[in-house]
Amino acid sequence: MVDDDDLLQDLLGCETAVWRALQRGDAAADRAALHPAFLGVYPSGFAGRDAHCAQLADGPTVARFTLSQARVMALAPDCALLAYRAAYHRPGDEVEQAMYVSSIWKRAEGAWINVFSQDTEALPEGAVNPLP
Repeated sequence: MVDDDDLLQDLLGCETAVWRALQRGDAAADRAALHPAFLGVYPSGFAGRDAHCAQLADGPTVARFTLSQARVMALAPDCALLAYRAAYHRPGDEVEQAMYVSSIWKRAEGAWINVFSQDTEALPEGAVNPLP
């Protein structure tokens, strides 16, 4: 049995590998991390694995990034949710963007694979949170 700290570190490593693939423009590494039935939920709509990888057709989509505030929730044996805040810059853009990400990872054949991800744009610092 993996404890929560080990699980968090494992999944954060997997998630970081996806971000590095976006940073390198490496569609093959991106594809390898995503389940064939992957579902992404983004402000622009839904996307499958092919659409997620296609964004790299013209090269890297991320220049630099930082992942923070990570937390993990075991959902079932060999299935867990990773949630974190991502701050990042697009290539050629010095404006930092940020979002909160929730991704579900499933262990299959000894490796973790991403089956679901949802991005939620972060409010600017000082913005009023609509939650009580």
